[in-house]
Amino acid sequence: MKKAVIALAIATLFNLQACSKAPENQLNSSVEATQDKASSSVQYQALADSFFKELLALEPLYATFVGVNDYNNEFGGDLTETYLKARHELNTRYLAKASEIDTAALAEDLKLSHSMFIYDRKMALVDETYPERFIPINQFYSTVITMIQLGSGESAQPFTTVEDYQNWLSRLSGFINWIDLAQQRMDEAIASKVVLPRVLVDRIIPQLDAQLVSDATQSLFYAPINQLPADFSAEDKAKLTTEYQAIINDKLLPALTGLRDYFKGTYLVNARASDGWWGLPNGKAWYQHLANKHTTTSMPVEEIHQIGLSEVARILAEMDKVREQVGFKGDLSAFFDSLSSEDEFFFSDRQGLVDGYMGLKDKINAVLPAYFNVMPKADYVVKPVESFREKSAAGASYESPAVDGSRPGVFYINTYNLKAQPKWGMTTLSLHEAAPGHHFQIAIKQELESVPEFQRFQGYTAFEEGWALYAEYLGMEMGLFSDPYQYFGKLSDEMLRAMRLVVDTGLHAKGWSREQAIQYMKDNSPMAETDIIAEVERYMAIPGQALSYKVGQLTILKLRAEAEAKLGDKFDIRAFHDQILTTGSLPMAVMEQKVDRWVNAELAKTAQ
Repeated sequence: MKKAVIALAIATLFNLQACSKAPENQLNSSVEATQDKASSSVQYQALADSFFKELLALEPLYATFVGVNDYNNEFGGDLTETYLKARHELNTRYLAKASEIDTAALAEDLKLSHSMFIYDRKMALVDETYPERFIPINQFYSTVITMIQLGSGESAQPFTTVEDYQNWLSRLSGFINWIDLAQQRMDEAIASKVVLPRVLVDRIIPQLDAQLVSDATQSLFYAPINQLPADFSAEDKAKLTTEYQAIINDKLLPALTGLRDYFKGTYLVNARASDGWWGLPNGKAWYQHLANKHTTTSMPVEEIHQIGLSEVARILAEMDKVREQVGFKGDLSAFFDSLSSEDEFFFSDRQGLVDGYMGLKDKINAVLPAYFNVMPKADYVVKPVESFREKSAAGASYESPAVDGSRPGVFYINTYNLKAQPKWGMTTLSLHEAAPGHHFQIAIKQELESVPEFQRFQGYTAFEEGWALYAEYLGMEMGLFSDPYQYFGKLSDEMLRAMRLVVDTGLHAKGWSREQAIQYMKDNSPMAETDIIAEVERYMAIPGQALSYKVGQLTILKLRAEAEAKLGDKFDIRAFHDQILTTGSLPMAVMEQKVDRWVNAELAKTAQ
């Protein structure tokens, strides 16, 4: 921000010197404009930073994940009436404050930020008009899974000092209270008929069963005690060990047992038979909102469905060309079967799969400098998905690095079913989850220094997943898909995102059943059936999220094509990537504004 203000002041000074005969009132007007711009920018920066501080106090788990450790002893109360009222008041108050700022007087780099800020507050206020609090747990992600990850000592929660260990005990007590409140909210949900599909409840119960060990020492929540730092005194070690055993045995395990019994008894018999959001009260309107939220567009779900059908047809044609290129004797369905079953396309052991991705990391890193000016300082590592969630987790995922640089990013690969992890899919999956996909976009965002704090951590699925799909596309230009089987892997992953447009909207807006969605994906891809089932059940649990991938990618590709057409041989791919990556995650409309301004500025340079 300071650089922008200084640059503007220099530009104004230059204009004053060039027009030294200008009237005095014109000179004064120019100086006042500069002062107004500086004042508005400072005002907005202070407002945005103040909001972020209040948000972290309200959301202590989120604070830990973004590297702010002031609230590590707090759990938060996202299901309480107090929390819901505080969140509403926070968004309402800051929307009003931000709306009073003279955006025309903001520095250029803060105009985008202000647009994001206004968008977020408005979206949050619409969000709260739907009863999301009635569905606090699903099989794909929930507070329960987050707390297991944090409590294992392998995530963002620090376990370095005695105070860190005590902080976790306090946070764990809050979680135990939350478990009881979650059941109360689900009782309200049953009365309101806002409940999960029965099949998803069947997936949650084994996840909870896996946590019900016979004693504390076998619990994942006990893991930090097995890793007590050597410099702790014997007295502190003994005290912490006793306290952890007591809270796990006497409070946590009974609470989790009660939650499991609640799902197995009360909730399961009241779960709904419908598989899509259309089966909920006001479900179709709620789903359209979720589609808007996740894609950061106002596209009708019917339009999204049609785009999906068109993309599926296009990609199938490309896949058939690969089949012909490799000389496969059989139709496309038989080709799918071959790629999904022949031993040559799969690793025989879990570690081999992980090692294979580490080898790809070096290959991809070697070509990145030709396409990027800005690259993250943080590195990433490849890890298998933890055993407690591998049965229901996605095939791969990414976890951002610690903001302070103490922990690298993590590219998680699910090694549970090796037949769901074909060798021909590795290049595109690495490009998507690691570099230059999620790792680049998220790590660079966290490392930004010239934006308000919220902008470093705010995320929009359409932008982040759209960028990751664009990274897959970029792999073709990088020469990483010369092997036709690896190119097929790219098409296969692209097909997944295209099918998501069809299946997600089919499930939630068109009344498709789970079985219908599964069959559609089996008919149009070589994916393993276990993967397809996990994917479909994921869409059932978090409607609209899967739409964002393809919508985001198509938007970025459209912006690039328009920029290339306007700039011609002046187009610089690295500069374009700078524009996309160096202001954090953006809603689609805000990203379009930024790229348009950049293109116009480049054209102005050419005209000089």
